[in-house]
Amino acid sequence: MNFTRWSARLPGTQRRTAAAAQAAKRTRTRQPSGPRSDAVPAARSASESGDGTTAAPPSGLPGAVEALTVHDLLGPVPALAAVVHGPDHRIAYVNDAYAEVFGVRPLGEPARTALPELQELGLLPLMDQVLRSGRPRTVKSRRVTPVGGPRRTAYYTFTCTPVAAAEDGGVLIFAADVTDQVESAERVRNSERRQREAAVTLQRSLLPQELEQPDELRVAATYQPGGTDAAVGGDWYDVITLGAGRTAVVIGDVMGRGVRAAAVMGQLRTAVRAYARLDLPPHEVLQLLDGLASEIDASQIATCVYAVHDPNEGLLHYASAGHLPILVRGADGVVRPATDPTGPPLGTGCWLHSSGSVPLEQGATALLYTDGLVERRDADIDDGLHALEEAFAGATGPPQVICERMLRALRITAEHDDDVAVLVLQHPERSDQEAELFRGAALDLLGGTEAAPRARAFASGVLSSWRFPVEVQDLGVLAASELVANSLQHGTPPMRLRLRRTDRRLIVEVTDGDDHLPRRRRADPVDEAGRGISVIATIASTWGSRRTQGGGKAVWCEFALPEDA
Repeated sequence: MNFTRWSARLPGTQRRTAAAAQAAKRTRTRQPSGPRSDAVPAARSASESGDGTTAAPPSGLPGAVEALTVHDLLGPVPALAAVVHGPDHRIAYVNDAYAEVFGVRPLGEPARTALPELQELGLLPLMDQVLRSGRPRTVKSRRVTPVGGPRRTAYYTFTCTPVAAAEDGGVLIFAADVTDQVESAERVRNSERRQREAAVTLQRSLLPQELEQPDELRVAATYQPGGTDAAVGGDWYDVITLGAGRTAVVIGDVMGRGVRAAAVMGQLRTAVRAYARLDLPPHEVLQLLDGLASEIDASQIATCVYAVHDPNEGLLHYASAGHLPILVRGADGVVRPATDPTGPPLGTGCWLHSSGSVPLEQGATALLYTDGLVERRDADIDDGLHALEEAFAGATGPPQVICERMLRALRITAEHDDDVAVLVLQHPERSDQEAELFRGAALDLLGGTEAAPRARAFASGVLSSWRFPVEVQDLGVLAASELVANSLQHGTPPMRLRLRRTDRRLIVEVTDGDDHLPRRRRADPVDEAGRGISVIATIASTWGSRRTQGGGKAVWCEFALPEDA
């Protein structure tokens, strides 16, 4: 077979030639059978003469291209090119670029033996399809290791195109070097991966490395970033022990992706811890956080729910800024969402937040979460909330187990397209010997000169019944006496002395009707008063004060118990 003057039809040539032939056929069909004096003669096809016979191609460029050989056409092309013919795909031509990459190939040999690289690349079945169907096929970005030299691995996109060569047909294999594109795409992917890893690292470093474990509650949390195709978000949580047995929990979500969202999240979490130390009501904490969020980034939207658990009341006080409701499962197994009150997201600056409360007594469990747990692109969020309530109603065990069960029940996997944070706090039921370690007692004081002696006698009796060592009893009675004396001098009735013990500490607290918080000051030698708070700060492990709801204040101190107490 002679291929020296074989006109190879490159990709697209067959379609253009077929379209031109079809147009010429339609033109001949529309011509009338006989001449008409009043009609304009139909335009002749470029390949026809006036008498209907095929005209020779005009001189110039078309004829020059027609006269070119396969070598003339494909030899100077920098892309890899090879031509095969017949059902065995015998080699008819290989250009220099192809030989430089894969080596010189003998003409006339079957491709299966003479072109092993095509078999390794999976192109032989594709060439069979092209030969049968007459349609081109393409495979993209195939990895190729050049032979006979230290050249680096390259990537090529191979196109197999049918060509007309005698009766048995042929295939043109044309390979374009796409190494630069593949490497650029890989660099982009690596850059995105590194950015995501940096954001995840930043996010995890800004989240608490180890949750504080309050005396009264059992707490666990989990965070899962979005899948590999999604940048990390701004979900966060925290647990803060406030003193006097009270615990603050917070969970929030900064909208957006990447390092910016994680950075804003870190600033908000740090601010919450600072505001929480002021021991403010939940709505006042959110009010301060709202102003800070607008200063950090007015365009950034963030939601948050902040809650404080008081074991003396058995309540969870909370305030929400556009966040999904807390779910509380009581000891009876009934799940109740804490839906009111809810304000707009942080950063609006035009809303007065308010606090609500929900019971969280012994045997109850509360669930805080971000929208990634329940929100789906193809479903209503109410459906996700309903599914979460059903799953939470049947979830038992310690808090960490409940966190994992919530992720499984809501089908949260490593490929989930949004990050998820879950926080579970549990107020466990205690009985028998454990119940003896968690007890409380309170005494109402009406004021007057008899208040201080009554407080000392009450504290002494209660601490003796709790079988504390003598040293702890003496410190507790002294603290109760000083706090009551301070309240009598600077506060107003009604007053209450409250004693509470846990397995780790003794808490002494006095409340009254005046909202001026005490502060520690240095008393002069001639002063007859002003040393009460200094005495408390000296003998106690820690102390503090806060304003109470409805007016008034509470002043408290804690004593760490010895291990054998």
